[in-house]
Amino acid sequence: MTAVIELDVEGPAAPPRANGELVFAEPWESRAFGLAMSLNESGVFTWDEFREELIAAISSWEQSAAPGDCYSYYQCWLTALERISVTHELIPAHSLRERAQELADRPAGYDHGHDHGHDHDHDHDDHDH
Repeated sequence: MTAVIELDVEGPAAPPRANGELVFAEPWESRAFGLAMSLNESGVFTWDEFREELIAAISSWEQSAAPGDCYSYYQCWLTALERISVTHELIPAHSLRERAQELADRPAGYDHGHDHGHDHDHDHDDHDH
């Protein structure tokens, strides 16, 4: 039986909410959230382990952020997910860094050149893959 995870409602580990519902500003945020929850539910790590990594990532951001830096809860969530994935040997640290660099080096809109079943005003053939 899967244990129910009680997300913090307040404090540093509390996710952004609006009217009591979780808020994701970007699609990657909900994917990172879902991945962490799935790994936890699969028993890869405990919620307490992840929560500790999340609080550490938030604390690290707070200590190193320059004035005017924009805080992103889910960037800290992703950092925690990356750290715990390396700790639990889901991915070697060097592979994580290499893949992150590959993704960072892609031009804006790179992933959008696919058939996703709806129409809108842009051409999917604008860039090579």
